[in-house]
Amino acid sequence: MEDLVVNLGERSYPIIIKKGLIDETGIEIKKVFKGKKIFILSDKNVASYYGDKVKECLIKEGYNVRLMALEPGEETKSFNTLPSVYNELLDFKLTRSDLIITLGGGVIGDLGGFVASTFLRGVAFVQMPTSLLAQVDSSVGGKVAVDLEKGKNLVGSFYHPKLVLIDPNVLKTLSDRFFKDGMAEVIKYGCIKDREFFYFLKDLKTKEEVMNNIEKIIHTCCDIKRCVVENDEKDTGERMLLNFGHTLGHAVETYYNYSKFTHGEAVAIGMYEISKIAEAKGLTESGVAEDIKEILIQYGLPYEAPIKESSDILDTISLDKKNIDNVLKVVLIKTMGEAYLEKTTVDFFR
Repeated sequence: MEDLVVNLGERSYPIIIKKGLIDETGIEIKKVFKGKKIFILSDKNVASYYGDKVKECLIKEGYNVRLMALEPGEETKSFNTLPSVYNELLDFKLTRSDLIITLGGGVIGDLGGFVASTFLRGVAFVQMPTSLLAQVDSSVGGKVAVDLEKGKNLVGSFYHPKLVLIDPNVLKTLSDRFFKDGMAEVIKYGCIKDREFFYFLKDLKTKEEVMNNIEKIIHTCCDIKRCVVENDEKDTGERMLLNFGHTLGHAVETYYNYSKFTHGEAVAIGMYEISKIAEAKGLTESGVAEDIKEILIQYGLPYEAPIKESSDILDTISLDKKNIDNVLKVVLIKTMGEAYLEKTTVDFFR
């Protein structure tokens, strides 16, 4: 599988997708980093599988390495986690000429990337995503952030990695639930940009079939995201299409305090529900919502959530970053594989 490059001039970086790549970590890092110190940020689950392996690969290449493993889960991606990470970096005497590696899923990638973008006003970092969701989506594009109590990703920045290293083999240690979680984002790419890819995914009937095609799947998603990011780095136009299902999905996550649904599960619900609403308004081709519902069921993902008080969901949506001057830009599907932005208000969801 050929490497991809996110072409952003001086901030360009490669995405390498290869089975067994984790064993070549030191060799790949050596190509982009000539300094001495490397700080690995991970979570306790991922570190138990891959922490020592990555550390040893780097030490073998002569680097001074420290690893910090945080508690797993969305709760860790909090503003309140930052001081403990910053203090660890200070204890390690990390400087702006050193490197941070984020070894983990979307939580670690987002949090670690935000730490890298803010510590000493910016330290270089490398993404090593270990969840399917992070491999196909959050590790590429330079969006880094932490959550506030009132919502997800409300404090963040655009800060690109020097390199993204993706080893599909690490997905073998991923639980079924979090594998399915990642498949929601995979399905999203088919919905918004690639009709053929959507129906290719629909034809895969087992997890084994998915894993047999996993490099192609990851490569396709990263390639779509690469193109979108190159065209709209700062998320003012086309890049917003990547948020299909997310406006409602983030609100569902917040409503349940991040405890009932994973990010991918919430996005799955968001994709179906917004398409159902849009079909009823004549804004989406008839049958799209049913197609989405069928593929979500096929991959063991939810498509609806019991909400007792809809006003709470609407309050959260009103805080969405895409809600500017009371104009909310929602991502809708015109026809499968073709997404567009619709300017509306929170009332769209009533």
